[in-house]
Amino acid sequence: MSVQTVAAKMAEVELKDVAGKDPSPAISPLTPKVEEKKSENNSSTSAAAAGEPSPVVASPKMPQVSAMKRPDPQQNGGEAFVNCDGTVAEAPRMKKIQFADQKQEFNKRPTKISRRSLSRSISQSSTDSYSSAASYTDSSDDETSPREKQQKNSKGSGDFCIKNIKQADFGRREIEIAEQEMPALMALRKRAQGEKPLAGAKIVGCTHITAQTAVLMETLSALGAQCRWAACNIYSTQNEVAAALAEGGFSVFAWKGESEDDFWWCIDRCVNVEGWQPNMILDDGGDLTHWIYKKYPNMFKKIKGIVEESVTGVHRLYQLSKAGKLCVPAMNVNDSVTKQKFDNLYCCRESILDGLKRTTDVMFGGKQVVVCGYGEVGKGCSAALKAMGSIVYVTEIDPICALQACMDGFRLVKLNEVIRQVDIIITCTGNKNVVVREYMDRMKNGCIVCNMGHSNTEIDVASLRTPELTWERVRSQVDHVIWPDGKRIVLLAEGRLLNLSCSTVPTFVLSITATTQALALIELYNAPEARYKQDVYLLPKKMDEYVASLHLPTFDAHLTELSDEQAKYLGLNKNGPFKPNYYRY
Repeated sequence: MSVQTVAAKMAEVELKDVAGKDPSPAISPLTPKVEEKKSENNSSTSAAAAGEPSPVVASPKMPQVSAMKRPDPQQNGGEAFVNCDGTVAEAPRMKKIQFADQKQEFNKRPTKISRRSLSRSISQSSTDSYSSAASYTDSSDDETSPREKQQKNSKGSGDFCIKNIKQADFGRREIEIAEQEMPALMALRKRAQGEKPLAGAKIVGCTHITAQTAVLMETLSALGAQCRWAACNIYSTQNEVAAALAEGGFSVFAWKGESEDDFWWCIDRCVNVEGWQPNMILDDGGDLTHWIYKKYPNMFKKIKGIVEESVTGVHRLYQLSKAGKLCVPAMNVNDSVTKQKFDNLYCCRESILDGLKRTTDVMFGGKQVVVCGYGEVGKGCSAALKAMGSIVYVTEIDPICALQACMDGFRLVKLNEVIRQVDIIITCTGNKNVVVREYMDRMKNGCIVCNMGHSNTEIDVASLRTPELTWERVRSQVDHVIWPDGKRIVLLAEGRLLNLSCSTVPTFVLSITATTQALALIELYNAPEARYKQDVYLLPKKMDEYVASLHLPTFDAHLTELSDEQAKYLGLNKNGPFKPNYYRY
């Protein structure tokens, strides 16, 4: 029963003087009671659930007495109830409702854990999205640059540079969770660790440093390789995972929120170490490859093979090859079927929604969205947004991809035709200056601008850093860029990769990509010298099929086998490969 109900009932009680009345007073049928105060735990739970402090009400039990009352001289003008037997009982006094700002009762109730969780729900979940990519990473108050710290792991090694080695236990738990969703990589580790196919390999890597990458690195180590690693993106590193890797003996140089100078310093620390000559490169974007090529040409000539997984990095490799400057064989993992279809298409189909929701809380239904580029990434993004009720436009330079977009039900436009009306712009091209200042000047107020391609060159962010425009940080990785007339656009991750900067990507998909990378490294490292020349190669079809087959048991899937007669009729080996290299899946 609420305090208001009790007060109303008490007001209904007829107040009578004892003097001059019948000695046998009538007993009122109303016997007000006050419900006992709920337990402290229930109060704090309901307050936290409501998201605001609850009023603190103190209400003692109401005695079972008649409704007659009279002034009590001993209570200084207070009132008392008269029982039927003539005895006098003191009337309970209603205590005033005390709010949290009047009395700090509410602040005393939550335990240390519940206060932390409430604080996180108000601040960090709204700024950092409380994702695995940003959960523990941004919780440290230490603003000291990792380059200025002297840290050592439990074994006394200090050959790493990360945010905080004390986060290692938390990162280890993240890695263990990722292992459960990476069946193929774990199967490869189990099958091949006895043979050690990478024994003697010294791999220098530059990729996103996440829990999934950690599973890959530990697999490469289990197969016999030595690894040194830096991050390919200044925002995507999970600090706790980097700490777990450093604690495990890996030389990792990365932290979330690096500056441009930090980024290149970390890459150089991976490469330039006395007494350690890398012989394999695993790259994502080509920055590491080009750093070694330009700064350490003698080291570059001793590399046995390069594995590249991004559109941008592969493009740069082909440029080197065309110019006759690529002196080592390279494997183009990005254009392997398993990478294209699963990482680029299916992964982006899920992660685009995740990244936009975590950063902007946007409602997709009815929004007008333009997706620049209809490759595998663009296809995934467009399909996801269409399914959520968005009106999706597509821009494209390739007539084949453009026709695919039309057949999938999307309207093909030029960006300048719809720039004034769209609510969200997503770049997926891998090109440069796709969204330039001229377009951003014409965007509507509140337009969201983001990038799902690898490079940060698709959106001309540099053109926005001018005196007449104001930058306002709203959340982690979310900026309002404000024009003099008050118009503002919402820029995500400063034009860098949205899903890995602002959220996460499905672990299962990364298992496919990581397994492909591991097999490519094994192939290049163990191949006879004559097999691969100084050029860029696609992953052999047989390996693509092997990667896919390793993931099928997760779905309890059963492949049909060709009979000898069927295999002969098709001219195929019963064990594959089942499609020619020119086949388009």
